[in-house]
Amino acid sequence: MPTLTQLRTGRLPRVNLLPPEIVEQRRFRRVQAGLAGALVAALALVAALYVLATADRARQEEQLRTVQAETTLLQARQAEYAEVPQVFARVAAAEAQLTQAMGQEVRWSFFLDDLSGSVPDDVWMTKMIMLQTVDFAEPSVPSVNPASLPGVGTVTFEGTAFEHVDVSAWLDALARQSGYADPFVTKSEKDVIDDDEVVNFVTSVTVTAEALEGRYPQRAVR
Repeated sequence: MPTLTQLRTGRLPRVNLLPPEIVEQRRFRRVQAGLAGALVAALALVAALYVLATADRARQEEQLRTVQAETTLLQARQAEYAEVPQVFARVAAAEAQLTQAMGQEVRWSFFLDDLSGSVPDDVWMTKMIMLQTVDFAEPSVPSVNPASLPGVGTVTFEGTAFEHVDVSAWLDALARQSGYADPFVTKSEKDVIDDDEVVNFVTSVTVTAEALEGRYPQRAVR
């Protein structure tokens, strides 16, 4: 019978027969190849960053040009309207002058027209004196009646009546008149005119702020 013979072979040792110089050259080339690859990758990264930086700079320069153009346009428009504040200042000054001149306006014609229908039949006027302040810094004048408050003016009436009671009726008519306050008698004396006995009188009344027309209201002083 045939006989099987098993042969056990061990691991043979490797023997590098290349000279050491060649081995070192191969290692050096592998290192060079690795360094070259790393250098190429670094250059690619730098190039990409440069492209991004260039694009960002271009966008920023474009934005700067846009802002500069808008600034130039706004400056041109500002020059066009440079006189507007001066015009407003002149208008405000004119309004202030008008207010100072007309802020204490009383339409005396209206008051006289209303008053003419209130004079009693037995009373007639011979003289009327109107006193009114027009100074903006002093908007009131002392009242003719020491017991009353100051007003914007006073009116003094001189006239003639038949009796003292007619003078009293005249005072009542003044008291009912809008814009008048504190009617006051300063004189009421008997007299004779053409053999007729009469009463000569002098009355005064305070003109209140209600009499102001209000077309040019005074503004508070700052």
